[in-house]
Amino acid sequence: MASQGLCPSIKNILLLDSEGKRVAVKYYSDDWPTNNAKLAFEKFVFSKTVKTNARTEAEVTLLENNIIIYKFVQDLHFFVTGGDDENELILASVLQGFFDAVTLLLRSNVDKREALENLDLILLCLDEIVDGGMILETNGPLIAEKVTSHSLDADAPLSEQTLTQAWATAREHLTRTLLK
Repeated sequence: MASQGLCPSIKNILLLDSEGKRVAVKYYSDDWPTNNAKLAFEKFVFSKTVKTNARTEAEVTLLENNIIIYKFVQDLHFFVTGGDDENELILASVLQGFFDAVTLLLRSNVDKREALENLDLILLCLDEIVDGGMILETNGPLIAEKVTSHSLDADAPLSEQTLTQAWATAREHLTRTLLK
């Protein structure tokens, strides 16, 4: 992916639980064309990193010609993958931005249960950080602010709302029409 020029790119961002199961993942590369290939990669990465101590600060590893930056917090494992020619510091800044935004959005209660309850915010977070492999933003507080501004904008068109927001808007419109 680095053949796109000087702009660094991300192959995937993974958020796995303490058993290596998906919480939220986003792939930006065709290196894993099928869902089975993606699941196998996630299992491989998890098995190679689970015994490391990446709790205080991010760790770096090279697996299958991919640089993987990762960090563990409680029962969540954060991973950012780039090509072997990508800059580790840039990948680490993407990981830190993702982690900081998730921490703010989950009000410092970063665990699997809270992440699943706020999955829509985490997925919006991924969309704000990377688009098509291109890094858009790495500032955690700014990412969280953009995500929460999406969440609070009830007058936004349905195509720009999360599923929960769209249901709430539809329910509100239906209630209004029934009460007329």
